[in-house]
Amino acid sequence: MNSKIQTLTLSAMFLALGQVLPFLVLQIPTIGATLLPMHWPIFLAAYTCGPEAAALIGFLCPLLRIVLFGMPAMYPNAIAMAFELAAYGAVTGLLYSRAKKKDLKAIYVSLLCGMLAGRIIWGIAETLLLSTGENHFTFQAFLSGGFINALPGIILQLILLPLLVNRLRKAGHFH
Repeated sequence: MNSKIQTLTLSAMFLALGQVLPFLVLQIPTIGATLLPMHWPIFLAAYTCGPEAAALIGFLCPLLRIVLFGMPAMYPNAIAMAFELAAYGAVTGLLYSRAKKKDLKAIYVSLLCGMLAGRIIWGIAETLLLSTGENHFTFQAFLSGGFINALPGIILQLILLPLLVNRLRKAGHFH
C-alpha cells in the first residue's frame, strides 16, 4: 500500500479512536478519566504515522470531540488538551523516528519524553488560559491534574504501549 495512503488511513482511524475511546472508559466514573483514553491513539499515531501526523491528530482530537459531542469543555480543557496531545504526538514521534535502533528502549525513551513534554505544554497552556481570570492555575493543580490524578493511566501507558508498539513493529506492521 502507498505509504501516504496508509498514513492517511491510520490517521483517520486514530482520530476516530480518540472520539470513541472516552465513551468506553468514562462509563466508569471513578476511574474513567484517569485512564487517559484520548492519549492512547495519539501515542500509537506517533509510532505508526510519524510526528507530523500525530501532532495534527493530537491537536484536532479534543477540538473535534467538543464539536461532535460537546465535551470536554472548550475553555480551558479542550484548548489546553489540544496543545498537550499535539506535543505528545510531535515529541514521541520525532524521538522515535530519529532513534538509530527501533527497539524497546527507543519506544520507552520516546514515550517518557513525549509524556513529560505533553504535560509541561498542558501546564503552560492552562497557566496562560487561566491567567486573566479569577481562578489561576497553580503548581498544585499542575501536579494534581498532570500526574497524581493521571497516575493509573500513566502506569497503564508505560506498561502496555511499549509492549503493543514493540509487538506491532516485530510483526512488520511498521518500521
